[in-house]
Amino acid sequence: MIRSFPAIIALAAGLGLAACGTSPGERAVSGGLLGAGAGAAVGSFSGNAGTGALIGGALGAVGGAATSPNTVNLGDPAWR
Repeated sequence: MIRSFPAIIALAAGLGLAACGTSPGERAVSGGLLGAGAGAAVGSFSGNAGTGALIGGALGAVGGAATSPNTVNLGDPAWR
């Protein structure tokens, strides 16, 4: 259980931070970037920042692409 704790935190962070943008592509990219950052931060506590970044990025991208901008809307992306 303790070894899977960073993965659980990365999953929660990736899904929680996913979805900034209006199109599914924008939401996947921003969710992936936010999830990778959160996953790297959490993974660094267990000595596996790279693994945490990969897991968080993948989950954030999937979560961002799967959510609707009507459900979770954090506003326009910074590049607009």
